[in-house]
Amino acid sequence: MARPHEDSTDHPYDFRAQRLFVEDDLGEGALVPLDRDRAHYVSDVIRLEVGGHLHLFNGREGEWRARREAGGRREVLLRCEARLRAQAPRPDLDYVFAPLKHARLDYMVQKAVEMGAGRLQPVMTQHTQATRVNTERMRANAVEAAEQCGILSIPDVLEPLPFTRWLAGLEAGRTLLFCDEAAPLADPLAPLRAALPGPLAVLIGPEGGFAEGERRQLQGRAGTIVLSLGPRILRADTAAVAALALVEAARQGAAPPAD
Repeated sequence: MARPHEDSTDHPYDFRAQRLFVEDDLGEGALVPLDRDRAHYVSDVIRLEVGGHLHLFNGREGEWRARREAGGRREVLLRCEARLRAQAPRPDLDYVFAPLKHARLDYMVQKAVEMGAGRLQPVMTQHTQATRVNTERMRANAVEAAEQCGILSIPDVLEPLPFTRWLAGLEAGRTLLFCDEAAPLADPLAPLRAALPGPLAVLIGPEGGFAEGERRQLQGRAGTIVLSLGPRILRADTAAVAALALVEAARQGAAPPAD
């Protein structure tokens, strides 16, 4: 993700401005009517008055400064005035995880988006405890995290897959980072830097860990990096943040691709 001041036009970036994700097309002079929920947010939550500004993005056409044109509490019309940032490509980073329950899943989704995940893929492993996954709620959490963190692209939120089916469908050219609590302690950055840049999938297992059969399948896949996240067993939502932070650190130190 680019910092908000990067890839900008000549228009200054207001770091205090509220950001709002919309599905509408954006462009100079474009009018964006808000649905009931977003109109309520603009009128009653952030209390944006007519003539006030906020930032809009849709994941396709960058980020735009928009002015509230008119409308009451239930009708809000915004007009795009100037593009602040060009659209950045969605990161080619899959975050693959065994679903958790309730608030901990919300937290994990939000942090994965903040840390640069481009796709969110739930997988049902042998020891997965959650039996149902609300992908609409996951997407809502992804949108909220993107709005708050200056992210331009909303990650794809995919439907859950059985572990074996997901692994069989994983592209051969995508490096898989398998975070295994049974792996020996070693430098985690060196193998990641060797694999980057390039498509990557980060896999975090369930609270009970992977079954032995699943672990053998993962270890036997070509292009899999098996590493430990440290001397302590981490909760799944904590492991997600730790693993994605390692990926970001490795990307910062990875050599640029050869011409």
